[in-house]
Amino acid sequence: MIEWTSLGAAARPVPRPVATPLVWAAASGGALLLVAVLDVLVGPNRPVLALAVLALLAALLGRRARFTAAPGTAVLCWLFLNGFAVPPAGTLTWDGHRDMLWLSCLLAAALTGTALARLLHARAAYRRVTTGLDTTRPTHPAGGL
Repeated sequence: MIEWTSLGAAARPVPRPVATPLVWAAASGGALLLVAVLDVLVGPNRPVLALAVLALLAALLGRRARFTAAPGTAVLCWLFLNGFAVPPAGTLTWDGHRDMLWLSCLLAAALTGTALARLLHARAAYRRVTTGLDTTRPTHPAGGL
């Protein structure tokens, strides 16, 4: 006899975050690749566009990372932004207000991605736990008296 069951019926655990060094390696490789592609397709003097793309990368990496990986992810993305997307290319500079704003944007993106992932995983886990409850039956031990 064949019994049909839904593939989503089994309890699924909340995904574990990826190890921090792996997230940082992905941030380094991804930032290098994205800045290189932007330099070729759009041109080298578009730091705001590069900031937006790297913030999106930081948010996507934050979805699978721990909160402790966010500062390192932001710094690695900023290094590639500052070193290769801002003229003169290949030279790290520090322009106080601008670079502090860029670092805070990248950090906020990484933290937002991580927080959003945690909320979505918690909501999904709550729904998996509460869908098995039957709300039509009385919960009082005396049968609803």
